[in-house]
Amino acid sequence: MSIEARRDVFQAISDPTRRQIINLIAHKAMNLNALTENFNMSRPAISQHVKILTECGLVVIRQEGRERFCEAKLDKLSEVSDWVEQYSKFWNKQFDALDKFLKNKKTNTNHEA
Repeated sequence: MSIEARRDVFQAISDPTRRQIINLIAHKAMNLNALTENFNMSRPAISQHVKILTECGLVVIRQEGRERFCEAKLDKLSEVSDWVEQYSKFWNKQFDALDKFLKNKKTNTNHEA
């Protein structure tokens, strides 16, 4: 299995530095030097994070002359949203059932008193 086959959007957002990179380039494309200025780490470390984001499909690198600009591809985050949504529906059903149970319990307790 290749490294790229193991990478997914969840791996990308699991790291706070990568989330911060996504946040920065979501507003405007940035080159690696400009990105690195926002962190207390080396350019190679930021490059490694960008590489992972690229492999996950959340960043594309655009060449402009000698500069390489990182651009966010946020449509891939819909995978996270879809995954979270399924559990949101599950928990909403659970809370609705609990609410119904508690209301019935309260009604039964009031009738017994």
